[in-house]
Amino acid sequence: MELAQIRLLVTDFRGCYRFYRDVLGLTPQFEAEEGPYAKFTCDEGSAGLALQDRAQLAGLLGELTTPPAGHRSLVALRVDDLDAYCERITGRGAVLAHGPAPLTDRMRAAHLTDPEGNLVELQQWLTLRTAS
Repeated sequence: MELAQIRLLVTDFRGCYRFYRDVLGLTPQFEAEEGPYAKFTCDEGSAGLALQDRAQLAGLLGELTTPPAGHRSLVALRVDDLDAYCERITGRGAVLAHGPAPLTDRMRAAHLTDPEGNLVELQQWLTLRTAS
């Protein structure tokens, strides 16, 4: 398993994008000031920091991202075989709140919460993003 990213769920996407890019000096992997998603490069070999528009994610996941849960962050873990991994962890008592299912045209995902209610996304990439 590989830590894919720490993702902050934000309502002011443009303001947060500019903060991480312009104030903290992180490099966007692709231009996306209007959102709904952006990933920033940190140090080589480390997981990236990502921003996700809360409303856009709520459209996909519904109640997982709206009150009372109201998650502010999401830990994304990349796995090679999402179905097999989900089968293993549900066998250990995990309860999936969503998926495994397509999340985008390039990724399948499953979601669950930890004992404190933090949102965890398990992702399997079908195709990688190519540089333009």
